[in-house]
Amino acid sequence: MSAPTLRLILGDQLSLANPVLVNADPKRDWILLAEVSEEASYVPHNRHKIVLIFSAMRHFSAELRERGFKVIYRSFEEGVPSLYAAAEAGLKESSAQAVLVTAPGEHRLLVDMQSWESKLGVTVLLQEDDRFLASRDDFESWASGRKQFRMEYFYRDMRRRYRLLLNEEREPEGGKWNYDAENRGGWRAQITVPERPAVAIDDITREVIALVDQCFSSNPGDLSQFRLAVTAAGAQSQLDWFCEHALRDFGNYQDALAEESPWMFHGLISMYLNIGLLEPLAVCEQVEAAWRDGHCSLAAAEGFIRQILGWREYVRGIYWHAMPGYAERNTFEAKRALPPWFWTADTDMRCLSQALSQSLELGYAHHIQRLMVIGNFALLAGLDVTEVCQWYLAVYVDAFEWVELPNTLGMALHGDHGLMASKPYAASGKYIQRQGNHCKACRYDPKQTTGEGACPYNSLYWHFIDRHQDYLTKNARMGLIVGAWKKRDASYRKAIVDWGDRILATVLD
Repeated sequence: MSAPTLRLILGDQLSLANPVLVNADPKRDWILLAEVSEEASYVPHNRHKIVLIFSAMRHFSAELRERGFKVIYRSFEEGVPSLYAAAEAGLKESSAQAVLVTAPGEHRLLVDMQSWESKLGVTVLLQEDDRFLASRDDFESWASGRKQFRMEYFYRDMRRRYRLLLNEEREPEGGKWNYDAENRGGWRAQITVPERPAVAIDDITREVIALVDQCFSSNPGDLSQFRLAVTAAGAQSQLDWFCEHALRDFGNYQDALAEESPWMFHGLISMYLNIGLLEPLAVCEQVEAAWRDGHCSLAAAEGFIRQILGWREYVRGIYWHAMPGYAERNTFEAKRALPPWFWTADTDMRCLSQALSQSLELGYAHHIQRLMVIGNFALLAGLDVTEVCQWYLAVYVDAFEWVELPNTLGMALHGDHGLMASKPYAASGKYIQRQGNHCKACRYDPKQTTGEGACPYNSLYWHFIDRHQDYLTKNARMGLIVGAWKKRDASYRKAIVDWGDRILATVLD
């Protein structure tokens, strides 16, 4: 029998389709999983995220043992400082002569692992993570020669490649590639939001919750509300429920902001995709089948599939294409310190308070809350790009740098010089009012720009336009707005900018 291999599985690679498990010999090879302090604490991760990953890892290791694999499992209580230390100890325990690991999703880890072979003195093989639907080479091939990396065109190529929502002539169903215009409904409590089923908490998860309560007591996250699945079967049940009970209204209200529910009609599966409990192509195929069976509109199915087949794959491609320098970009030189209330949600701006509080307590907010409420405020106020990105990475259950950094730095903050977005996603309070019912419960008036009671988003919007007008004038989609601003009376503009200065001096305390 040939020498054993130590096959390392990371906490976001918990899939039987993980490349390191392909051709693994249960009689010869060893599987290593480790809950290490470095990965659990490099940012103050939401406690829901830590519980999800640790519990899912423990359940996955049990499944591997049931399948006959020899598993080395290092729990957090053992005090393993890093993945390298875990691999070093695992080699000694297993007498393996090589380490095999699927390439990590974060640049810092990849750089670290590329040094392991010389330090460990054994062969270290980094496998490409082929669970993604576009490899890094695929994206580079698509990006080659393009001046602009627009997701829409990448998405169309992916639809063709995987033959999703195409007719027999391989043209888009319904005659259009994108139904986003039909998926922007605001919320006025038109219908009842379905009650989501509770997730059973077993003994393993209870043990992890107790551990995280003790060891991460200062991190965000109210674990009395923990409701995440921790196995592939559990994640699939959540997806099945969504397809049956929420998908039909997902499209209509995917951009809506509601007082009544943090979840609305969203899928709540991104965290399962990002740690391997669900496979992206299977999810897309299930949603397509739901549409073909008449359970939802084409617009709803297309909008959902676009987020996975298009956006998820696209942001990963952008991340690896532009790193490591991507993290240092800062288009508007935004450097104002992150307000302390980003960690407490203690603000009178109702929409922002709601989005922040559920992000901190549950580790969840949907894309409009992240982009057009929290991100929009950070953009308008000129909050420090690095601090904002670290906050997003910390608070969300589904956040890993490959997906968080492009979404935050590129989309929310337009910090990447327009690599991803054709314009900054800046908006006043009128947008937020149109999308939901938070404004009714807010002490600020979205129709007022200056004076006591004026919505801070309004003056900050024009303050942003004014201070960055040289850059924005060159943008085809923002030039008209800048032109209209310049035509306003000088005293009018000064009053708004002065009020914006006052907001920045007081609201950011």
